Amino acid sequence: MKTLLVANWKMNPSTVKEAKKLLETTIKAASSSKNVSIVIAPPALYLLSLSRSYRGKLVSFGVQNAHFEATGSFTGEISMAQARDAGAEYAIIGHAERRALGESNEDTSKKVAAALAEGLVPILCVGEKARSREGEHLGFIKDQLRAGFTNVPSSKVGRIIIAYEPVWAIGAEEAMNPREMHEMAIFIRKTLVDLCGEKAMAIKILYGGSIDENNAVTMLRDGDVAGLLVGRASADREKLAGLVRAIKNV
Repeated sequence: MKTLLVANWKMNPSTVKEAKKLLETTIKAASSSKNVSIVIAPPALYLLSLSRSYRGKLVSFGVQNAHFEATGSFTGEISMAQARDAGAEYAIIGHAERRALGESNEDTSKKVAAALAEGLVPILCVGEKARSREGEHLGFIKDQLRAGFTNVPSSKVGRIIIAYEPVWAIGAEEAMNPREMHEMAIFIRKTLVDLCGEKAMAIKILYGGSIDENNAVTMLRDGDVAGLLVGRASADREKLAGLVRAIKNV
């Protein structure tokens, strides 16, 4: 099975010219890494231009955020249908940075359903701000998962991807310990099976949070994850190339 790498460029780079160079670097890296499947999530403003300029199958495109309504008076937003028309095949939903701006569990529930209705693959992000010895963070994550799957038909459960991103690890100097990620992956799968049945065992789980070429291999081998959600390293041409080289044989 291929390792899935979701490159969340966030609000980078500054120009479409730079974005095209970053795309070229990503495509080149993908061409020499047959065991890695790459999804690029650029700023929405660049999505159409980048997707239309590339006709191959080495990379796919996603949207960093989209509204759950199909149309309407939502200034500054884009819909799932518009994202799909611009070339997106995936939709990141509930990213920690979106939740910090006020996105609720109810919002993520509606967005997952909207993405599925438009034929997009939802990448549902879950994760806690801090951990407690009493395990309160596990209940927090369970609530996020429960909300995300509330409006999902049984037939579409397997289309959803879960990205676990501990908020305390995002932008930190070090990623989460892979053994702790392994434990979290077990918890997430158990929660999903309780919610959706045995078919939930097939759902891919990704890790996101301060991943780079130095720690990615260990996370993939020992963290019980199918891939990575990568932020800052994916928007740096050298770091992205190094990361893909590092994981191409995992």
